[in-house]
Amino acid sequence: MVLDGAGWHIAKDLRVPDAVTLVRLPADSPELNPVERIWLSLRERFLSARVFHDDEAILDACCTAWNALTAEPERVRSLANFPYNERVNA
Repeated sequence: MVLDGAGWHIAKDLRVPDAVTLVRLPADSPELNPVERIWLSLRERFLSARVFHDDEAILDACCTAWNALTAEPERVRSLANFPYNERVNA
């Protein structure tokens, strides 16, 4: 599991199962965090430069964006695939 520097990822009480390997990213490196690239893609393709009339419109747009992204597993794979992920999964 890839972790950024969020406080809940470094909590002393965090119990990590033996089957999970933690890979900590260097400080201030959002470009290395796979989920950051996924969020960027969602914002660029679906959510930026728009005005939403209410909370429901925001939720609808987010659901539409997420469903479109999950319908393209190869895109998700390409956005989240980093060399260090391959080494961890090997």
